[in-house]
Amino acid sequence: MQELLTHITDDLLAGGTVSDGAYAVLPHLVEAAAALPPEQSVDFWVDLGFIVTAEDRPPVPADLEAGFSAALRLAEQAATRSLLAAGAPAKVCGQLALSCVAFAGHHIGEALRGVEPGESYLQLVCPGCGYDTEILTFFVDPVHPPFAAPELADPADHARQGQHPWSEVADALRGKTLGQEWEPFLRVAREVAAAGVPVETPGSAVLCLVAGMVAAKGTPHWAGAEWARQLALLTGHFSCWNCEQTWTIADGLVEGPEGARPQSDPSRTSAPQPTAVEPAGEPAGEEPEATTGLRQDGNTLFTADGTPWGRMTAFAGSAPGSSGAVDALTVVSLPGGTTLVAGARDGGGAGGGVCLWDVADGRLVHGPLLGHADRARSLTALPLADGRVLLASGGDSGSIGLWDAVTGRPVLEPVANWLGEVTGMCGASLADGRTLLVTATSRGAVRLRDPATGESVGRLNPSGRPIRSITAVPMSGGGTLVAAVDTQGGVHMWDAAVDDPWDPGAAVQLKDRALSDAGHRVAAVVAVPTADGTLLATADDRGTVMLWGPGTGTPVGEGLPPSTGTAGPPVMAATMSDDGRALLVTGSRRGHGLRVWEPATGTLRQIVLDVAVTCLAAAGSDLVVGHESGVFKIPLPRG
Repeated sequence: MQELLTHITDDLLAGGTVSDGAYAVLPHLVEAAAALPPEQSVDFWVDLGFIVTAEDRPPVPADLEAGFSAALRLAEQAATRSLLAAGAPAKVCGQLALSCVAFAGHHIGEALRGVEPGESYLQLVCPGCGYDTEILTFFVDPVHPPFAAPELADPADHARQGQHPWSEVADALRGKTLGQEWEPFLRVAREVAAAGVPVETPGSAVLCLVAGMVAAKGTPHWAGAEWARQLALLTGHFSCWNCEQTWTIADGLVEGPEGARPQSDPSRTSAPQPTAVEPAGEPAGEEPEATTGLRQDGNTLFTADGTPWGRMTAFAGSAPGSSGAVDALTVVSLPGGTTLVAGARDGGGAGGGVCLWDVADGRLVHGPLLGHADRARSLTALPLADGRVLLASGGDSGSIGLWDAVTGRPVLEPVANWLGEVTGMCGASLADGRTLLVTATSRGAVRLRDPATGESVGRLNPSGRPIRSITAVPMSGGGTLVAAVDTQGGVHMWDAAVDDPWDPGAAVQLKDRALSDAGHRVAAVVAVPTADGTLLATADDRGTVMLWGPGTGTPVGEGLPPSTGTAGPPVMAATMSDDGRALLVTGSRRGHGLRVWEPATGTLRQIVLDVAVTCLAAAGSDLVVGHESGVFKIPLPRG
C-alpha cells in the first residue's frame, strides 16, 4: 500500500504542478493512509503536504470542496498521530510537522517548499519589493539563541473550537527541553499547539511549534535537537538587500503573506546575517549584471535610476483588474508582414477563450474564440503551403481546436478525447512542403495531425512517458525535429518525417553524460533561432539553461547557471531581434524575475516585473508577457 500511495502521489504532482484530477482522488488516498499504522504513512503525509502547498495548483472545484475539506481534516488528525507515534528521522520529522500545519490551514505550511533538508542555504522573497535574497550559510547549529523568541499575543483569543489533535502535541511538548536558553521558544510552541494552531497565529510562532515537534520526536534525539535549533532560526528576521527593509523570515518563506509589515527592530535579524546574491547564479569572481526593476509612469517604463526603458503596451482586455490568467502565448506571422500574438485565457470554470492581438499596438483582432469547454493551455501557429495560417489550441480535456488566424473563424471545433490534457503543441514542416500539427498529452500520447481535419496521421514517443513540454526545431536541410521533455526530466528527440515511431530518422538524442554531469533535470525546451541555424535550449526548475546542437546532441557554450531569481517551473521564449541578435528570455512560472540572455556574446540582463509571470512569447525585439490577469509587451534590451 505504501508503494502504491507513493506512485499515485508522484503522478498527482509532476514537475511542481498539481494535476487537475487530484482533488477527486485525494480524499480516497487520505482515507486509505489514515487506516495504516502511523509509522507506515509518514511518507504519504509529507507527499500530501507538498501537494496542498504546491505553487502551481488549480483551485478546488466547487463540487469537490466539501469532500476535499473533510479529507484535510482527516489528514490533519492522522498525520499528527503519525508525528506523535512514528519517531521519524529529524529532517523528515520537520517536513511532517510542516505538512500537519498545512493541513490545519495555516499559511506557514508553504515553508515546506522553501526549507531544504540537508542544504545550508535559505532563499527568501521580500514581501515588499519581490526581490529574492539568498542566505548562503543559514542552517548552522546556533547552540545559543541569537535572538529572543517571538512575542505572542494570547493565542486563546483565537483558539479553535471543538476537538483537534493539537492538544496531544501540546502534552508531548511538556517536559521537553533544548536547554534553559531555548525554553521561551518551546513555551510559544506549547501555547500555539494548545490553541489548535489558529490560522491567525503569526508564522514565526507556528515555526516555534515545528521546531518543538522536531525536538520532541525527531530521531535520533541528538539530531532532533540540532535540527530543532536550526529551524528555530526561521523565527528571526532578514534584511532585504534591495529595499533595505527588515522582515520576518516567516513572511519571506511564503507567497504573498497577509499582513506582512516591515519590522522596526533590526536587532532580531537572524545570525548569520543574510548575504544577498545580486543577481544569483553567476560564477564566483565574475561581476554580475545589475538587476533592473521597472516602474511604470503612464505607458512609459523607467529603470530605478530614471532612465527610460521603453513603452509598455497592455493588450486590449488586459487592463488592471481583468480576470482570468493567460496560460499560453504564441506568435502568429501572417502574410503581408502583420504579426499577431495569440493567448489562451482561463475562463475560471466557464471554459477557455483564445484571443488574437496585433503585437504592434495591442489591439484585439479576434476573440475571444470560444469552444473549449475547459481551460485552453497550449497554442501554436501553423503556416500552410497554400498561404493560409491556422492557429491550433489544446485544452485540459484533450480537446483540440483549429482556427483561421486571418478571419478568426473555426476550422475545427474543439472536441474532447481520451488521450489526456494537451500539455504542448507545435507545427512540424516536412521536406515535401506539408505542415503537420504535433500534439502531446499528460498521458504520453504524441500525435502528428493533419491540420485540415485534426485527424492523427502518425505517432511519436514510443516510450509513452507523459510529456511536460514540446517544441519544433527546424533543420537546416529542411524538415523538422521535435524535442520533448517528459515528467521525469528526460529529453526526447524525434524526426517528424518518419513513419515508424521507433525509427530515429535524422534525430540525434542529447548526450546523457552531458545532462548527468550538469545535474540537469530538464523541465522545458524551446528552439533558439541564430544566424548559424537553430539551437535547442533546455531549462530545469533550478533556473539552469543549456544550449544544444540538435544535429550533434552536444552542448553549445557554457549555458546559464542556476539562479535564485528565476528558479521554479520554467517559462522561456526565444527570438531573433530586429538587429539580428539571438535572444533567450527565461524565468519561472508565477515568478517576477526574468533573465535576458544573448548567447553569442554572453551578455546577461535581469529585470523584475510587478506581475507574476505565467507565460512568455517573443516577436522580433518585443517581449510579450502573460500574467495572472492579462498580457502586455515590453521592448527587449538593445545591444
